[in-house]
Amino acid sequence: MQSYILVNCNTGRENELISELKKFPEVTEINGIWGKYDIILKVCSDDPDGIDKIVSKLRNHKDITNSDTMHVLYGQGGTIDEIESGRQ
Repeated sequence: MQSYILVNCNTGRENELISELKKFPEVTEINGIWGKYDIILKVCSDDPDGIDKIVSKLRNHKDITNSDTMHVLYGQGGTIDEIESGRQ
């Protein structure tokens, strides 16, 4: 399963939080962003409960004030590489 998670954090804690979250094995990509949210994470897990576990960790983190999780719908879109290779 793959999901994107949008995160708000305490002001000034973005860089430290990104460094910490990079160490989570489920996190495959993480970036600071401008706008309504501070950080976006791309997370993947083969364990059916894996996404729930990472969301729980995020919600209990002292520097995270809000998060929104968006689960990917398989078969709708994909990366450019997947589309070009026919693996869509």
